[in-house]
Amino acid sequence: MQVTRKTMLYLHPAFRSLALALLVLASIAIAMPLPADGAPPGIGVYQQTPPSRDGIGKRYMGREISHVMGHQGAPWLERPEREREEGTDLLIAELGLKPTDIVADIGAGTGYFVFRISPLVPQGQVLGVDIQQEMLDIMESRAAGTVDNVSTVLGTVTDINVPEQSVDLILLVDAYHEFSHPREMGRSMFRALKPGGRVALVEYRAEDPSVAIKPLHKMSQEQAIREMEALGLRWEATSDRLPQQHLMFFTRPAD
Repeated sequence: MQVTRKTMLYLHPAFRSLALALLVLASIAIAMPLPADGAPPGIGVYQQTPPSRDGIGKRYMGREISHVMGHQGAPWLERPEREREEGTDLLIAELGLKPTDIVADIGAGTGYFVFRISPLVPQGQVLGVDIQQEMLDIMESRAAGTVDNVSTVLGTVTDINVPEQSVDLILLVDAYHEFSHPREMGRSMFRALKPGGRVALVEYRAEDPSVAIKPLHKMSQEQAIREMEALGLRWEATSDRLPQQHLMFFTRPAD
């Protein structure tokens, strides 16, 4: 029997409270717009728990989301020893870029990778995407008069603001674990990828206790694959040639 306010009159009093609660939940679900995968946003996607020292208390697929590193940490992104510590030159080589590729660096920060990738895609483009205007200001000042294939994009916590099916590669370096809305951001990234486009997800290895990074700023390969596959992306390969990080490749299936 379908439960309506009229039929509630005939229910035993013990069940009326439960039926009313079901009606309220149903009305909320109907009123909420559905994303591409058909799941009401926020319903059963996130759980709120008391935050740990380095987290926000919000959990996605069992993982607590970490605090965001603000623009005040910009100098750390450009530290001279970063190439040696993280093997950033090897990371870029592993991307297998083509000269015509359009690349979106999500959580680009100061543009560390943006300006190293730019010369490798001379007929393409690099989009430096960040939610902090201060980071975009840094990138724009660095690009002024020096490169013509770099653009900055101000994203939001739920949308990377990149046109649909316009990008060959999305690069995420130590950024995804900080997304406060990973489900919504993931769907936005999926939409921005061309069919057959790739995601290169770089995260410090949670499986390796010798990696001296706070736990919430690390991800295991198993967790990363679980979250990316939930978006409809297909795991293709993982390179562990970097000193401390997984470099994981995912593909949007061809339509």
